[in-house]
Amino acid sequence: MTTSTERFLCIASYEKGQPYLRQLAALGVRPFLLTVEKLANADWPREILDDIVLMPGGMTHEQIRSTVAWQARTHRFDRITALDEFDLEVAAHLREHMRIPGMGTSRTAYYRDKLAMRMAAAESGFRIPRFVRVLHYDDLRTFMETVPAPWLLKPRAEASALGIRRIHEPDQLWAALEELGDRQSSFLMEEFIPGDIFHVDSILSDGRVIFSAAHQYGHPPLQIMQQGGVFTTRTLDRDSVEWRDLTGLNAQLAPALGMRSGVTHAEYIRSHADGRFYFLEIAARVGGAFISDLVEQATGINLWREWARLDVAELRGEPYVLPHVREEYASSVLCLAREAEPDLSAFTDPEIAIRVRKDHHAGLLVRSHDPKRVHQLADQYAARFAEQFLATLPPPERPTD
Repeated sequence: MTTSTERFLCIASYEKGQPYLRQLAALGVRPFLLTVEKLANADWPREILDDIVLMPGGMTHEQIRSTVAWQARTHRFDRITALDEFDLEVAAHLREHMRIPGMGTSRTAYYRDKLAMRMAAAESGFRIPRFVRVLHYDDLRTFMETVPAPWLLKPRAEASALGIRRIHEPDQLWAALEELGDRQSSFLMEEFIPGDIFHVDSILSDGRVIFSAAHQYGHPPLQIMQQGGVFTTRTLDRDSVEWRDLTGLNAQLAPALGMRSGVTHAEYIRSHADGRFYFLEIAARVGGAFISDLVEQATGINLWREWARLDVAELRGEPYVLPHVREEYASSVLCLAREAEPDLSAFTDPEIAIRVRKDHHAGLLVRSHDPKRVHQLADQYAARFAEQFLATLPPPERPTD
């Protein structure tokens, strides 16, 4: 039985999640948006928002808690949703403080903290790169003596490849830790495994994966982030061993860390040395870099909208029913462009489904019934983008999408 007082507090430090907000409103739930002042003029669907509250950047959890508690005097919040990865921890903190259903801080850490998720995955028997906490120096020395270089020094709570450093010798590590100072315990170090990188995007309901789509990156995100280049990703052939193995692995791993319902974006690597898949990381969010659009083109499933439908069904005690899944294939090709509005008119293939409109970016998404065709187009477009549009900048300290 629905009521007019159902309300979700949605937190966003970056401009994203508009389809989630619109779907809530379409289901009769009032979306209340908490975001930062720099996004005051962002393209939010204000016509359907119950309210929007702006905060200065850099507020502590306690300051955000006070802001939300003040709003809660006149607004009853039924659920709290973090629309961006950087808001997961504060959302968990608020749920525990306000005793609102959803993942708390400990469970959220398994989908946010790279150290926590590795330890939990290892304890559950999943294959992962060897790693060590940046905490006790003797442990670091033992790790470097037993695991061949190079190693990756990774921030535990950044998204994707941000902040990762490649370490080739012990002196380089000690210099990096000296630079990090008191922040060094917020890092881990793991072995570098050369290989192909894949991502699996999923929907979980009642503790099991009910939808997943597997894709392969053209180049590792770490390489694109640190060296520049054209970003590509494409749907795997559903009849391939890779699709079977990755979706099977993900169906076990995604709920093993404790999620009952929601969406996940997970990354895996297939080692060049032994051909086996290793778990890299998982997040309780929709993937960035237009991955939600990619998944929708390949399957017909919009992860943002289904996430909202799932959350509302859970709130109302109703069963969630996954819509029909289309079995097509898609690829995306994206790069930073030298021009503010690059001219993509020369790209005329009928498989083009989306032309990305973003300042100083060139981007195309294609769709076909043939996995070989989307692979071919991704390779062709990547080469043309590199020649015609590609610009490079130093890697950002924070995400930009």
